[in-house]
Amino acid sequence: MKKTIIVMPVANEEATMGKVIESILALPYDNLFLYPVIDSYSKDRTEEIIRSYEGTGRVKCIFYKESKGVISCYLEGYRQALRDGAECVLEMDGGGSHQPSQIPQFVEKLEEGYDCVWGSRFIKGGQMSNQPLYRRILSSGGTILANLVLGTKLKDMTSGFEGFQAPVLESMNLDRFLSTGHMYQTEMRFYCRNKKSVEVPITYIGGESSLKASSVTEALKILFKLKKNEKLIWKKDEG
Repeated sequence: MKKTIIVMPVANEEATMGKVIESILALPYDNLFLYPVIDSYSKDRTEEIIRSYEGTGRVKCIFYKESKGVISCYLEGYRQALRDGAECVLEMDGGGSHQPSQIPQFVEKLEEGYDCVWGSRFIKGGQMSNQPLYRRILSSGGTILANLVLGTKLKDMTSGFEGFQAPVLESMNLDRFLSTGHMYQTEMRFYCRNKKSVEVPITYIGGESSLKASSVTEALKILFKLKKNEKLIWKKDEG
């Protein structure tokens, strides 16, 4: 198995953090590492819990003091993972909405040679639970709109559970992403639409977070800027 690092932004998750970490460490992979990324927004014992697992040699707590929100933490996690020699990088949520038990299918597809592996709630075997109807409508409607505007063809354009071969991320200007919120997942899928990709089914378990109207407005504005921004994302001779 290639060296694979999971990037996981976290904040105020002391109730679930230990269980999530233990579930990941229990998977049958010696070459799988976890990089939780935390910032000053987190006020509870989340960081302390993460650091208690660093002695395993497979968990590295990243405190990102220059954080500008969750997306900047994702991108900083990518940078750290690449610097530490990751051959593959997974991205997932740390609050329990993504299931560690579903990590093996991402590993399997990356080992098969796919450049990108996208978690999908809307293909056979995928599902959403504990989510209000409006969130389901926004997720499925957002996918339809994104595919229409961007010419993409994925079944799920807004999921945050995904995996990459390291060269994909290495060839991107990570500081050129437009999104600071929910639109980031769609942005990444658009830029990688010509890579060798596959969707795998995931179960998304909703939490207490709410979606602000301003987030939807931002997403719509960014959606129509992505094609113009694409030329800034890929480093020279990449695309």
